[in-house]
Amino acid sequence: MFDRIGRYWRVLATGISFLAFGIGGLLLRIAVFPLLQLVVWECAARVTVARAILRLTFRGFVGLMRGLGVLRYEFIGLEKLERGGLLILANHPSLIDTVFLMAFVKRADCIVKSHLWNNPFTRGPVRAAGYISNDSGEQLVEACIASLRAGNNLIIFPEGTRTPAGGAISLKRGAANIAVRGARAVTPVLIDCQPPTLGKGDKWWRVPERFVQFRLEVKDDIEVDAFLGADMSEVMAVRHLTDYLQQFFTGEYQGHA
Repeated sequence: MFDRIGRYWRVLATGISFLAFGIGGLLLRIAVFPLLQLVVWECAARVTVARAILRLTFRGFVGLMRGLGVLRYEFIGLEKLERGGLLILANHPSLIDTVFLMAFVKRADCIVKSHLWNNPFTRGPVRAAGYISNDSGEQLVEACIASLRAGNNLIIFPEGTRTPAGGAISLKRGAANIAVRGARAVTPVLIDCQPPTLGKGDKWWRVPERFVQFRLEVKDDIEVDAFLGADMSEVMAVRHLTDYLQQFFTGEYQGHA
């Protein structure tokens, strides 16, 4: 009986959390960011402030979910993310993985799906923060490299979408392409969510039997020099790095499952 009551509460608490997230995004769009545009005229400075505001907002959302008993989390190796110009690659088991990373990474940049630019709850924040749209075409990789060179920490989920329910990780080559062409080391983050929740195809109200425990672990950097031999083409380097990352994330994920 108490387990059932607890589950009903987590359904309600999850709904409250996402409602707060939507209302917060709308308030940022109609009140906070228009005011920011009036107060801060210089574009780069405005983007920096907008990203700081979003970081605090995401931190508040994570804190709300924890306070309501929806989830718990631990972040291992967070100090490794205190640097600048990091290419952060993470697996993607849950809907709120992005929120976790954006809440704890300073000067965070990310690639945003194009439909979020027109969503009434998200278009204000993502445009104000100057995030990179995934419909940039051939300019996408160059935009990512430019962001890294500017000292931003670029967060990418190389799977391109959430991990399927079976847990089979399949990486696309876009992240490796950025690493190779930008000659940038990879900072991997392993995200584990037990029991699984908010995965691909999951409805938000289908909460697990108990509260969820997130574990985010920042691993040591993976240097790309070994994949950039003198006689190695960029295409082959990207392929080899993608294969290596595929094995890395698959092995690490299975080791924590």
